[in-house]
Parts: sequence; C-alpha cells; structure tokens
Amino acid sequence: MNWQQLSQSTLEDIVAWAEDQPWCHAMADCQQDSGWHAEGDVWTHTKMVCAELPKLEEWPALNTHEQTVLIFTALFHDAAKPLTTQVDSISGRVRSPKHAVKGEHLARSVLRGLECDLITREEIARLVRFHGRPIFLFEREDPNHEVVSMSWLVNNRLLYLFALADTRGRKAAEMARPEETLHLWKLTAEENNCFTQPYPFVNDHARFLFYRQAEKNLHYVPHEDYTCTVTLLSGLPGSGKDTWFAKHQTTEQPVVSLDEIRSEINVSPTGNQGEVIQLAKERCREYLRSKTSFTFNATNTVKQTRTLWINLFADYGARIELIYVEPSFSVILKQNKKRERFVPEHVICKLADKCEPPTWTEGHKLVVTDGECAMKYH
Repeated sequence: MNWQQLSQSTLEDIVAWAEDQPWCHAMADCQQDSGWHAEGDVWTHTKMVCAELPKLEEWPALNTHEQTVLIFTALFHDAAKPLTTQVDSISGRVRSPKHAVKGEHLARSVLRGLECDLITREEIARLVRFHGRPIFLFEREDPNHEVVSMSWLVNNRLLYLFALADTRGRKAAEMARPEETLHLWKLTAEENNCFTQPYPFVNDHARFLFYRQAEKNLHYVPHEDYTCTVTLLSGLPGSGKDTWFAKHQTTEQPVVSLDEIRSEINVSPTGNQGEVIQLAKERCREYLRSKTSFTFNATNTVKQTRTLWINLFADYGARIELIYVEPSFSVILKQNKKRERFVPEHVICKLADKCEPPTWTEGHKLVVTDGECAMKYH
C-alpha cells in the first residue's frame, strides 16, 4: 500500500497493515518496564493507544488530516524502542533512552518510502519526536517557555490529544495522576495563546532570539536591523535546490556553494572536506563583513551542521532565511543521475536516513517545498 491508500483507510485497516511490517514485528518482540507498561510488549501498548484515539472526546471534531496524523503518530511513537531498549544490570528496570529521537527518523524513513507528502510526514515525525514532553511539563525550568517552544515545532492541541491517548493506552501502577499534568499543559498553552497555533512572537527576530536562548522574556521587542540577508539552501543531492532557487529568487546575489568550491580545488564529495569548509567560511565572512546579502548552498540536511553555519551568520547580525527542497525520493534519484556531479545512490540513501529538515526554530524565515510550490510548514 502507498500513502494515498493508507490515508484513506480505516483505523482498523491501518493497524492491520502495520502488523505486517518488520518494524512492527520488532515492537511485538520488545518488552517494556512493568512499572510504566504492565500491559507488556511495545506493540500491545501501541494497539491500546490506537484504540484510545476514537474514544477521545475531541475526536469527532478533528478533520480527516488531523485524525490521520494522530493515528500514524501512535503507530510510530514507540517504534524505535527495539533499537534503544536496555535492562539495568543492577535494578533490572527496562529503559529506552532516546527512543523518541530515533523514532522520528524511523517514522520519516517509512513515510518517505510510502510517498507520504512532505508536510504531513514532518508533522508526524515531529509529534513522534516530542510525544513525551507534556507529561514532564513541571520538570521543566519554565512551563510557559516549554509550551511556547513546542508550539513552533508541533501543534500543541494534537500533542495534547496524543498524550491523552498514550497515557490511557497502558496499564501503569507508577503513574500518579498523569492526566492532571496533561490538562495543565493544555491550560498553559491556552494562556500563552499557543494551543492551536504557534506562539505569536512580536516579530521574527524575537522568535529567533528565543530559540537561541539569547532572550527569555517572551514579550521582548527586539529591533529588526539586519546587516544583510543570508539564504541557506537545504536538501538532498538531486533535490533541485539550485533550480528552485534560480526560478524563485527576486534579486541576483552571490552564492557560496560547497559543490563549486570542491570543483575549484578538485576535492571529491567523499574526500577530506576540511579545506572546502575553511574556504567556504572565508568567503562567507567576506560577504558578512561587507554586509552583502548572499546564498549559502550545501546539503545542510543535518541540524547540527546547519547550526554551525547559522551561528556564523548570526554573529554578524544577518537575517537568516532557510529554504528546504524535497521532492519525492524517486524524483531525487532520477534528478541526481542527470547531475554533472553525480552522487552514488547509496550515499543519498544514507543522507536521507539522517536527514533533519529545518524548522521555524532555526531562522527568521522558512520555506519548505517539494520542488513545485512552497508549502505551509508548522
């Protein structure tokens, strides 16, 4: 089945489809800590969560898209536990550290294979990543900051509803009044006007400073006086970044391209990149010092790598705009074969497995596109 078929299927049919998948077989073989999951293995818990979704009071009011997002969030939220489960040698307790992080990547990979549309895929992947946050609201330094921070990554309403189903879809002796915390998550988000929408920062720079932890006052009004604008392109090799940007850019501006630098100094994409990166930084600094707007063109598909470049641009007071391009994977592979600098297919597959599309938390502006048109992305 592909995404179009699955997204039009009933909950029961989707669960039946999942039971035939290898990642589901692994969940069925993975036991959990009895204190949190007395019901047993991960797949048993997952089915219980799926069964709780239609019982939610708010379920009938959700549109088809929202219901589909919650169903697939339920399927994948603990799907990476088989990859992360450990048993403490002293206490005998079962733990699955960072299963939500790995679950995000697993969900993204499976949904990409199903040809799920980009925006829906990322909604699901990020809900999987952050599904456990509401229950730990009061372990955070500032609950208000927590709900605000989540609001530009996920829809807090859907996160809350999933957390309810996740809490009810288990047998747990050690969970003392967890739903009270979830209801407080909802109230805190509503009080901050970010339960059904992203928190309304006063301007783009206020949001940018908040996520860089440079400003904790949610009502701070920073002056938007940028030295220049840096456009950071992001996407897998063959995604069509150059083509899309050339078609949509409004003004001509210089480009710092890692591919072009490699060609200049005759370094292959799999060779030592030290000299390439150093030369790229020098060229970026030249434009930044002269307050010249420019485009930075590289794959930039991993957040840690993007952050290093964004830090450089921010140090010079630049406005940072991110453009992420990702058509279907079959199109990427087809376009890659036509490139002058062809990237081996196995390398693209490896990059796709680690890919972390940018979010609104990383810059002043974000454009996400499948190569055809820009999309709403929250």
